[in-house]
Amino acid sequence: MPSPLDWDSARRQRELLALMRELCYREGDFKLSSGQTSTYYIDSKKATLHPLGALLVGLVLYDRLPEAVQAIGGLTLGADPIVTAVAVVAALKDPGRDFAAFIVRKEVKKHGSQQWLEGPPIAAGSTVAIVDDVVTTGASGLLAAEKAEAAGLKVAAILALVDRRQGGGELYAERGYRFEPVFTIDDFRSQKE
Repeated sequence: MPSPLDWDSARRQRELLALMRELCYREGDFKLSSGQTSTYYIDSKKATLHPLGALLVGLVLYDRLPEAVQAIGGLTLGADPIVTAVAVVAALKDPGRDFAAFIVRKEVKKHGSQQWLEGPPIAAGSTVAIVDDVVTTGASGLLAAEKAEAAGLKVAAILALVDRRQGGGELYAERGYRFEPVFTIDDFRSQKE
């Protein structure tokens, strides 16, 4: 059987959607990190921490990165496995590319280096992309983008695995960010029809 590294981008995306539908999508009554309630939930970590899922996430998102991007980061915890997957794929696909990964804390550490961004040093002025797992209101991605900019980085885009279509994309547009989700909630809900 061919490796996902050999699949074309359309197949990678189809396989990722199938895996996420199987592992991540649930219906019921859920409270979201935004504080809102929902009749469905996408637990992306079931896929982003799965061996095949992590590889597919890394491949799919790496292919969507603007060419100028030198680093990828996002807000802990949802973005952590995504950031790592994309960084590993970058090393596999383009070992000579100057590329780094970083994680944005939800609050600054009160000990040690007391910084918002964790990871290798990234030069001020570097172009970065922010990633998120599931976007509802856009608050997580916005916080990550703002902290990256406060550290002197230029945000080229905000990428997400899933857009719930509940205002996050509009918030990013209002703030001048390019937003590119891999999937929308419609891709998951259509499986039930």
